[in-house]
Amino acid sequence: MTRRFGVDEAGKGPVLGSMFAAAVVCDPAVLPEGIRDSKRLPPARRETLDAAIRDVATVGVAEITVAEIDAPATDMNTLTVAAHARALEAVGVEVDLDGLAGVVDGGDVDAERFGRRVAERLDADVDLVAEHGADDAHEIVGAASVVAKVARDDHVDALAATYGEVGSGYPGDATTRAFLREHVREHGSLPACARESWQTCDDVLAAASQSALDDF
Repeated sequence: MTRRFGVDEAGKGPVLGSMFAAAVVCDPAVLPEGIRDSKRLPPARRETLDAAIRDVATVGVAEITVAEIDAPATDMNTLTVAAHARALEAVGVEVDLDGLAGVVDGGDVDAERFGRRVAERLDADVDLVAEHGADDAHEIVGAASVVAKVARDDHVDALAATYGEVGSGYPGDATTRAFLREHVREHGSLPACARESWQTCDDVLAAASQSALDDF
């Protein structure tokens, strides 16, 4: 049985909430059938696969919070590197990663550089390769994609339980934009779950300010 690892993230682009990364370690041959890029799977199927993956693999999940994303002097490429490394560190608590080979989804235009940056953050000596589209090309990375997306889905569900309907959290989601506009209208500020450094938030605040001027 040849164990490998795969890592992927979910929630890099939303204007609401955290980003998550997952690392999965197992023999890819034991993974359940039907794994592919999690974005193309319905939520119920993702949840079923997540449970099946956890039955046969060791899993680690890492969260990059809104506060980290909005922190000055950082960027999403660096945070995605950190997310992948933290996910591997989390799984490394249960599995010895030394000498293990695996693939991470390339979270930078330069996949080789991205992989090198992730490996440099690890204490373990791993044979790590980064590839664009790895969640489609490698089942082990597809599995990590599923786990990361379920973690992100659960996070969005928790936001909805706190704030009401927030949509998917992505800037292109009309429900998400409506939630932000209404929250600013009612409270005069963005919700704590919003990535204030995102252009979408600037646009919402600017529109609210203009509306106040028009009313005046």
